[in-house]
Amino acid sequence: MISSLIFIVILGTAGFLFSRRILAIRRNILLGRDLSCNNNPSERWLTMIRVALGQSKMGSNPVAAFFHLLIYVGFILINIEVIEILIDGVFGSHRVLSFLGPFYDFLIGFFEVLAALVVLACVVFLLRRNVLNIKRFQMAEMKSWPKSDANIILTVEILLMFALLSMNACDALLQSGNAEHYTQAGSFPVSQYLRGLYSGMSLENLIFAERFFWWFHIVGILSFLVYVPYSKHFHIFLAFPNTWYSNLQPKGEFNNLEAVTREVKLMLDPSADPYAAAPADAVPHKFGAKDVQDLSWKQLMDAYTCTECGRCSSVCPANLTGKLLSPRKIMMDTRDRLEEVGKQIDLKQAIGEDGKSLLRTYISEEELWACTTCNACTEACPVNIDPLSIIVDLRRYLIMEESKAPDSITGMFNNVENNGAPWAFPAADRANWINE
Repeated sequence: MISSLIFIVILGTAGFLFSRRILAIRRNILLGRDLSCNNNPSERWLTMIRVALGQSKMGSNPVAAFFHLLIYVGFILINIEVIEILIDGVFGSHRVLSFLGPFYDFLIGFFEVLAALVVLACVVFLLRRNVLNIKRFQMAEMKSWPKSDANIILTVEILLMFALLSMNACDALLQSGNAEHYTQAGSFPVSQYLRGLYSGMSLENLIFAERFFWWFHIVGILSFLVYVPYSKHFHIFLAFPNTWYSNLQPKGEFNNLEAVTREVKLMLDPSADPYAAAPADAVPHKFGAKDVQDLSWKQLMDAYTCTECGRCSSVCPANLTGKLLSPRKIMMDTRDRLEEVGKQIDLKQAIGEDGKSLLRTYISEEELWACTTCNACTEACPVNIDPLSIIVDLRRYLIMEESKAPDSITGMFNNVENNGAPWAFPAADRANWINE
């Protein structure tokens, strides 16, 4: 009875902390501008199934894709056993689903094989991140916390799987010893090789070990649940809505600002009344984006969904040629600034009261102008994040609000204004090349 009460308290605490964090993230995301992206629901469902569930964009690196699939499938299916553990924890039972008979034996054996494969995949990923000199894991933004975060998750997953297998090994020994309360159930194709670690223990010590690994496994999972929303691994949850709300427009197609489009239409339509009342939302508070609240809620969801895998930066031509731009850093900076703004709200401060902003405080002008707008980053992202849209909106603010641009672009603007084309030739000379 006491054990069940302790378990219920731990479960409730974990649920409360997880829910509170989810609500805070939701609030932060909704600080962004409104954006309608509910069109073509059938295409959106197919995109989500293909990209998030089917992991179709992971195939560019088959080795990483294979081991990621092991962790992905293991994470989903092994959690079925967690359902049984939760029931046992609340009601004080043991292997409550054992009435399933042979099917239960198959499930336990299948989960053990998955657990072993998850351990293998985590070891491979730890080696890739810390031993193999893979450039995208060594970039400037992947120091300190981002590097530790990935290692923490992989290490915890190994410990949780080892605890699961050790729990089963002790359980099997207790079953064979006809210990009270230990039902004869389950198949243990992997944990049988761990029995030698515990076979010399007394019955009392074996029960203690089994209970220790049981508690370690479930409390570890609940702690993992609380930790994940603070980690890059939150993509486990957000990858699905983020891919559903993917940008379905052709790559490279930009949205025009409504206020600008309206002015152009007025100039092109001689019969239009320039003094007609404009829609209430026709003139935005500002052009482009200076801080996170100027971005759309989808762009802010992108920031929280970022897996920090670095595929975007590894294909970015600006980054590959040594320029300062890293699309992954753009997303990480956006998330970090959004978290900072969220803390301001928690402290009952006005947004932006700290004198900081996403532009310049986090992302420099040099980074923004290094972008070639080639969309390689968006194409490479395994969860359809769009760093380019943030870069473009920050650029829009620089040009349309501050009239700031590199000399090369300023020259192009002047040519368009004076000559009607980006080149420094008057319209009268435009056809001179024919004479050559």
